[in-house]
Amino acid sequence: MAQNNVDNIQDHATLFHQNEYQELFQAKKEFEGGHSPEEVARIAEWTKTWEYREKNFARTALTVNPAKACQPLGAILAAVGFEGTLPFVHGSQGCVAYFRTHFTRHFKEPFSAVSSSMTEDAAVFGGLNNMIDGLANSYNLYKPKMIALCTTCMAEVIGDDLGAFIKTSKEKGSVPEDFPVPFAHTPSFVGSHITGYDNMMKGILLNLTEGKKQATTNGKINFIPGFETYIGNLREVKRLASLMGVNYTLLADNSDYLDSPNDGEFRMYQGGTSLEDAADSINAEATVAFQAYSTTKTREYIEKEWKQTTSVSRPVGIRGTDEFLMKLSELTGQPIPKELEDERGRAVDALTDSQAWLHGKRVALYGDPDLVIGLVQFLLEVGAEPVHIVVTNSNDVFEQELQAILDTSPFGSTAKIWGGKDLWHMRSLLFTEPVDLLIGNSYGKYLWRDTHTPFVRIGYPIFDRHHLHRYATFGYQGAINLLNWIVNTLLDELDRNTIVSAKTDISYDLIR
Repeated sequence: MAQNNVDNIQDHATLFHQNEYQELFQAKKEFEGGHSPEEVARIAEWTKTWEYREKNFARTALTVNPAKACQPLGAILAAVGFEGTLPFVHGSQGCVAYFRTHFTRHFKEPFSAVSSSMTEDAAVFGGLNNMIDGLANSYNLYKPKMIALCTTCMAEVIGDDLGAFIKTSKEKGSVPEDFPVPFAHTPSFVGSHITGYDNMMKGILLNLTEGKKQATTNGKINFIPGFETYIGNLREVKRLASLMGVNYTLLADNSDYLDSPNDGEFRMYQGGTSLEDAADSINAEATVAFQAYSTTKTREYIEKEWKQTTSVSRPVGIRGTDEFLMKLSELTGQPIPKELEDERGRAVDALTDSQAWLHGKRVALYGDPDLVIGLVQFLLEVGAEPVHIVVTNSNDVFEQELQAILDTSPFGSTAKIWGGKDLWHMRSLLFTEPVDLLIGNSYGKYLWRDTHTPFVRIGYPIFDRHHLHRYATFGYQGAINLLNWIVNTLLDELDRNTIVSAKTDISYDLIR
């Protein structure tokens, strides 16, 4: 094979076009007895029709490429936002390996998490012994300040009691009695990654704040990001709050953990909200969450148990950022500084420059509920028209909120919310009712390949492009970033469509 030549190692993109591989693929195809290329092409064309769309949308027992992940993924993202915290997943090793590689591929950073390594015997007799040994090993080997524990399907199906297991493990000396081990039940067969984030965040705050309530407030505002995978957003929120002179606690600040400097020394626990600040969050003036649907239980807990007011602000686009800054000013009495007014003016100017290219453009998008709401608000601001909106992890409250937003603008009049649908449904929508632009995570590249719809990568995960997670989508600068990605994708497509010499290049303009 060609790779035997160490002086000429081929990339797989060219390697598999070599004759020996092509012969191998052909032999495999003949062995499998697959359909002829003509039949494959015929069926592929049929899947682009309205007839197929009706059959596709009639399916109930099958999901094809859902735009969501499972609960433990969100739980361990919440965990690493706290100082010295090791995520511990009570379940099999394979699940944890998947979670770690999922985050590593997106953030291009190492992601530490351990498991109780449950196998067949634990599935039958319970995972208590795995928990006892796993907590002891984790505490002694990795020296965390806190271990945040969640579950996978296996532990949930057999009904392992995390609270009782942790109590027994402490009694047997796995970890000290006063060592914090917050936990959350996060079965993968219900909910999604945003549910897991919510459950874990509530579990951590419940554990750390027990007995910490004071008679007076600490004068701070709590911020909860939600399942946030744009590191730039966390840093932008901190910058905006600092410019306004707001004293705050960011609950689950994983920005340094997921975007650490390369200085030649590995640190397992980078940054994070200190456990002391997290414990004192119960005494804050108020809590502001940047996502509603990944913090539902957490906010309910804070309001009921802490007697603290909570609100949701999504600082996406001009209006969303305006509302967030005005909310901060209302809560703290601090004025909005001129520096931010100037940033707003520059963002408005940028949107005005590009608005003509976006006005009336039909857009399909998919993603988590809060991400989609922010993007829809931004699209309406620039005169684009959301048409197909797929949210796999939807619910009735979200759909009512989004519909109310769409109803405020004439540009939202043609939009259809497809709650609970997946990306194979989106494929049918794009073929039968084409749009000008598709927005979503990396899995949308297969839709782009099939339908040739110009594609903007926004959301999670983004595996096939580098460093987008380092940018902000929050704030006025975030609005400019969104504008940049969207309008320049449309301009790139315009260039591709006007590139043929003496035929279409009459519109191949230097200035757009």
